Amino acid sequence: MHCPTDRITATYSLLPDHNCGCAKLPASWLQVRLRGLAGDLRKTDHSKLQEKDILVLLLDLNVSSSHKSATKSVIQYFGKIDILINNAGRSQRSLFLDTNLDVYEAIMHLNFLGTISLTQCVLPYMIKQEKGQIVTVSSLAGLVGAPVSTGYASSKHALQGFFNSLRPELANYPEIIISTVCPGLVHSNIVKNAFTEEINKTVSENSAQTYKMSTTRCVQLMLVGMANELKEMWISGQPLLLYVYLWQYAPTLAWLIANKMSVKRVKNLKSGLDADVSYFGDVKNKAA
Repeated sequence: MHCPTDRITATYSLLPDHNCGCAKLPASWLQVRLRGLAGDLRKTDHSKLQEKDILVLLLDLNVSSSHKSATKSVIQYFGKIDILINNAGRSQRSLFLDTNLDVYEAIMHLNFLGTISLTQCVLPYMIKQEKGQIVTVSSLAGLVGAPVSTGYASSKHALQGFFNSLRPELANYPEIIISTVCPGLVHSNIVKNAFTEEINKTVSENSAQTYKMSTTRCVQLMLVGMANELKEMWISGQPLLLYVYLWQYAPTLAWLIANKMSVKRVKNLKSGLDADVSYFGDVKNKAA
């Protein structure tokens, strides 16, 4: 596989990002923050980007009209969209029986329908160009069961099903690449900003980060996969990666393991600990 840097930075990309929980923040703050990130991007090593090469726009993934206007603004500014990166979603930490139905509705609207809406706005331009790449950040939770994250896992399974079905619909456009990225545990604020059993209730557990993959490493692997036009990427360390393989090739064994790990995840959740450390044995004691 070849180095992706030159190819990726030479394209015009649209990157919605909702993992930070930014829907809760003032638009003015977000605008300043995004422009700061754009400046940081230009200063990175080997970057050939100029100020004119970066366009920062605000959109609300829950409001489809903002997707249309943002897409039109990008087309008017750059003339095309080479890559759409759907990096959108909020996680969940709550038990099914304790969770209000409106939480599930909000998860599906944001994680699934918002992504589909934006894709529907961008895809016609790629078809007109007969070229492009749509990259959707799903999750390993879209491939396996994820106790105490039933709504989140459902939304990611929905994304997997949608894009795996969309790909063959575009068989007449071989240069339009549909890629899904399935990260495991990555250093981020996604747990801190996760949905709970009530819409406006925040997560009370302590989110441990030491055992998670660094964001930089995850992005590097993602870029390599994008540059090589991989259809699906599993990005994770062990033992989670082995766990996913078991779900694919030895599901009966995976179900047994899932039951045992679920007991630990539920116990950690109720104790105010990070549910994810249940995958790492004794690490949960350090995380606490």
